[in-house]
Amino acid sequence: MSRLRPPFHILLWVLLVALLPGCAVVSVSSISPKEYLAERRGDVLTTGRLSTAAQEVLRVVGIDDCRERQEACRQTLAQASGITEEQRQSALSELWLEAALAADQAPASSTRQAPALDAWLEAARHAWAYLFFTERRPGERAFEDRQTQVRDYYNYAVEQTVTRLFNARWRERVAATRNTGASVLHLGQWRLSSHVEGFARTQGAALPEALVTASSLRFSGLRNTYRRDGFGAPLVAVLPPLPTSPPVPYTEMRYPAITALITFEGRNLQEVLGTRRVDIRLYDPYRAKQIDTAGVQAPLAANFTAGYGLWLARSGFATQALRTLFGMSDGIVRPQIQLMQPYDPERGIVVMLHGLASSPEAWVNVANEVLGDETLRQHYQIWQVYYPTNAPLALNRHAIEQALTQTLAHFDPQGTARASRDMVLVGHSMGGVLSRLLVSDAGQAMWPLLPSGAKTRMASDPELQRDLTAYVEFQPMPQVTRAVFIAAPHRGTPFAENRLARHAANLVTLPLAMLEQAGDLTRRLARLSPQGQGSEPLHIPNSIDNLSDRDPFVRAAAQLQISPRVRYHSIIGRERPEDILAQSSDGVVPYASAHLEGALSERVITSWHSVQETAEAILEIRRILLEHLLSAAADLRCEGC
Repeated sequence: MSRLRPPFHILLWVLLVALLPGCAVVSVSSISPKEYLAERRGDVLTTGRLSTAAQEVLRVVGIDDCRERQEACRQTLAQASGITEEQRQSALSELWLEAALAADQAPASSTRQAPALDAWLEAARHAWAYLFFTERRPGERAFEDRQTQVRDYYNYAVEQTVTRLFNARWRERVAATRNTGASVLHLGQWRLSSHVEGFARTQGAALPEALVTASSLRFSGLRNTYRRDGFGAPLVAVLPPLPTSPPVPYTEMRYPAITALITFEGRNLQEVLGTRRVDIRLYDPYRAKQIDTAGVQAPLAANFTAGYGLWLARSGFATQALRTLFGMSDGIVRPQIQLMQPYDPERGIVVMLHGLASSPEAWVNVANEVLGDETLRQHYQIWQVYYPTNAPLALNRHAIEQALTQTLAHFDPQGTARASRDMVLVGHSMGGVLSRLLVSDAGQAMWPLLPSGAKTRMASDPELQRDLTAYVEFQPMPQVTRAVFIAAPHRGTPFAENRLARHAANLVTLPLAMLEQAGDLTRRLARLSPQGQGSEPLHIPNSIDNLSDRDPFVRAAAQLQISPRVRYHSIIGRERPEDILAQSSDGVVPYASAHLEGALSERVITSWHSVQETAEAILEIRRILLEHLLSAAADLRCEGC
């Protein structure tokens, strides 16, 4: 029997093999793709916990937990061997970011601000060191998640530093030295210099009232937010209102987009880590697309929607437009040219004119989508005309032309800039009719609208003849070479004659300034008119009167010739696609009134009257503006051919 027993050492071996799975050091499990990405990309900014990359570095140097002894942890990491500088600097940036976020959560006190700012600056410094002064250049890490994380640490730290410094204490310091364009502030051991020329061109070099972080803004009513990923912190400068005296016809953007950068003095890693000299720079992202940073060409981050959205949200346009229509207080009395960005002499101008009882809000998504296109943004700037829509067409046409001419003369006195040539008009509804009048030659065609025999009798009143000529004998604006008419009632609309419209027309009153001007002309004309029994006093038509298909002015204007220099396009709404095109309507304007012979293109879109807000119309406007760029460039090449 003893021969059948296996040797003892064989039994022991079998037993060990059987027990091995229960003592395995490494086990395996599965996670979902969502969990994998969250674990890989999560960090102190997104989850409140250190990233996987930072935790790996800490474990390599023998640190299990930094939460209890953060300063000692950072010192150990700064001196540890066995890791690369990329690992060290990226982890230090995230640890300082964690400290800054924790300092912000501490109870408010007068002593909290300095440690928090110090932590934000250190987070930015180590991110700066990682990006530009470690073993590899940024281009060599282009596809690495860690570089994207560290870039975000830098951008967020810059955002927090600049807005806190400016809004808390820097504004007064910069105000005292803004004539030099720079200021210096000492914060503990830090020496911070600031250059604010990035937005000094706007509002006569006025200092902003505040800086708002673009990342904190969310807008309802805007379809898209357009950004440019890159280096720096996108901000919005809130500028003070322009003085009301002397009055000017233009308003510069009070909420310009800017991008802030912080640079650290030093030519190598050691100098950057040892310096306390910091330079804060502000850039105009419309002008600067890339920046040279530490010898590297880096894209400048930008948010092109934030300033525009903030301007619309704080404007009060919706209420003011209705108050203007009915002649109530707080309405506008003359056209205003609203610049959507700081004036740039090298960018073409797109002028947008809204319709009846409306405001720049009519273009809420159009302007945003146009400037959301990179090519269009690089070549165009938008001016919006905000005008009193209760005034008759003749008065508004003259006033808008004056406002545009004066604005151009202010920014380009010699009239030689690229911006003063090849302007594009885009008008919706009544704004489309006004756009057509701005590019039409009236010649003598409008004089018959005056009282019978008035033109002959005006020989005795040369001043009256001169004044009237401006309203009835107008020429195309020479700066305009293209126009887009959107749902424009060129021949009027029967909608203006229905009961509701007539009731509204009876409530419409002119702005006092225009009423005085028009009233004076009316009184002087009345003296020249034949007086007889049963003759009626001259009536000043309002905007709703002018939009009627029975109105003499709009019927005469429909016959005017558009300047041969102007290429024009039509975008027309059709409320019911099953209707025959020639008999269709957008619910307000018939196709027969909006259609123009000679248009380079005509796009009919299934839509109600607010067709300009549809995606199809916006794409068509983009297409036309791109076409305008090509034709303008071709015309420029052929000058002198």
